[in-house]
Amino acid sequence: MWNLLAMTELFQAHSSADAAWSMMSSMLAAMGRVVLLLDEAFCVVRTGPHFEELVCPNSAGDMTGMPVSRFLNSRIFTVGSVEHGKLMAGERLEGRSAFVRCTRHGAQLVSISVVRVPGAVAAELGPDARFMLMIRPSEADDQRGAGALRYGLLAHAQAMREVVQLIELLSESEATVLITGETGAGKGAVAAALHAHSTRRNGPFVTVDVGALPADLLESELFGHVRGAFTGAMRDRVGRVELAHRGTLFLDEVGDLPLPLQAKLLRLVQEKEFHRIGDSAPRQVDARFIAATNVDLEAKVKAGTFREDLYYRLRVVPIRVPPLRERREEIEPLANYLLPRIGAESGRSLRLAPDAVAALELYDWPGNVRQLQNALGYAIAICRGQTIHAEHLPPEVRSRPVVTLASGEEVGVGAACLLSDAPIPLEGGARVEAEPRLALVPPVASAPATPAGDDELLRETLEANRWNRARTAEALGISRTTLWRRMRAQGLA
Repeated sequence: MWNLLAMTELFQAHSSADAAWSMMSSMLAAMGRVVLLLDEAFCVVRTGPHFEELVCPNSAGDMTGMPVSRFLNSRIFTVGSVEHGKLMAGERLEGRSAFVRCTRHGAQLVSISVVRVPGAVAAELGPDARFMLMIRPSEADDQRGAGALRYGLLAHAQAMREVVQLIELLSESEATVLITGETGAGKGAVAAALHAHSTRRNGPFVTVDVGALPADLLESELFGHVRGAFTGAMRDRVGRVELAHRGTLFLDEVGDLPLPLQAKLLRLVQEKEFHRIGDSAPRQVDARFIAATNVDLEAKVKAGTFREDLYYRLRVVPIRVPPLRERREEIEPLANYLLPRIGAESGRSLRLAPDAVAALELYDWPGNVRQLQNALGYAIAICRGQTIHAEHLPPEVRSRPVVTLASGEEVGVGAACLLSDAPIPLEGGARVEAEPRLALVPPVASAPATPAGDDELLRETLEANRWNRARTAEALGISRTTLWRRMRAQGLA
């Protein structure tokens, strides 16, 4: 929020309140923000001259005197809401989500901040000025995090591009797919993408979480039962297999399937045939099968806890989803993609500061994307402003992130190193003389050092991409780490 003390000094330094208002509005517009003044009833007293330019192009009419709720949908201005009560009590509300009703382009998601105007400033602005409202376009409409979004998956890293290529190649295939990867890496998202971009996309996508169901209920859940099949079976029940007819059946954590059910699943996958519990008549189903697991099924086969024939029936097309630590270049765009969606649940619209991004990129994320989502949810709950800093992240992320060296060794890094290029102290007293801290992440393919004649190309590419490192690195065909080094070498960091 604009520093109100500085604003007071600005008004006092000008002979005209109009001149000061115009200067302040122009300064905020240069930062992509629009400012309005409201009276006690939340009607517009003054309008920044850049509303049409930044928020709603070619909006008609003067908004002066109009209730702000006429064009801005937010609980803050609803009498009786919790937000309204906080504002009336003098609390500053920052980074809240709202919708502008734009007559030309429909509803547009924005971020708003509202604060009661101090008396010293109100005296300069006029007797009716009570609240200052600042509006900026929301990051949800800024595609920074979705620049490489394909099939609902972010594919900045080469490993994820290969996953996307497989999804494209399988769009006309009925082959059974086995998706492997750590918990929280996004196996379910890959399965959903396979279905959504297949010939069965108009059919149902039915998920069975094998690991979440007790063994005695799993068979009935999968195959259904007939009335009287067992105590408590009062009526016929349709199982998940039948529900997936002409669609896709996704068996999540299939490695937890008990051995007795593995034989029935094998028959289902091979013959597309099954029996309801208590029914002697076989039933046919037309479904595609996708399975996922976070365990080593080959090891389970060797141990005798998973059928070898079923393993190879499921593993017609294997897809490995890499953990987040193997695709660090996706952490920032993924966080920027998730942040507005998580924040919208609580009516917040926030952004990440560079120190928060640095902390996110250094951490190894053992819980992968799911843990990143939870970390952002934590930060949104803790942060009172509209910018998330490293201090707002969970303690395990901000205090001692884990970094994997090129040798494969995992080490802990002190929090003081997050924003420092000094030698990095590791656990056990060792030190690493390194240039930028991000040089410690696993190396990715990068272009050779920039020749002197390419200095201008680097600057032009940065400017063309608004100094967004992820976009610039992609445009140049280099990693973000290499880009960062080149920026430092040219004094651009």
